[in-house]
Amino acid sequence: QVQLVESGGGLVQAGGSLRLSCAASGRTFRSYAMGWFRQAPGKEREFVAAISWNGGSTYYADSVKGRFTISRDNAQNTVVLQMNSLKAEDRAVYYCASCPRVVVIPSEYDIWGQGTQVTVSS
Repeated sequence: QVQLVESGGGLVQAGGSLRLSCAASGRTFRSYAMGWFRQAPGKEREFVAAISWNGGSTYYADSVKGRFTISRDNAQNTVVLQMNSLKAEDRAVYYCASCPRVVVIPSEYDIWGQGTQVTVSS
């Protein structure tokens, strides 16, 4: 059974950093692109970052470009989202997801984790 499990969320002050991890099991992890998405209260789920199967290509939402970094370790079956210079508007539940190809559209991703809460205090 395929599973994605996020960790690393929490409460941080504005300007601080958090490192989110997503551990994958039950699927050939290295064959799939991975993405991070977030959903704030009352808002639709939005794209944050994505990485190709081999890590050779990365994509970011304009709102996080220069502050967030996505990376993956295929030997460890993990994908990481390093979040720096956090802002109050980054507050959301963050989800990792997998997809056969690297895209930014949430509906293209077929496997999702349960999410991890990120709260930024101003």
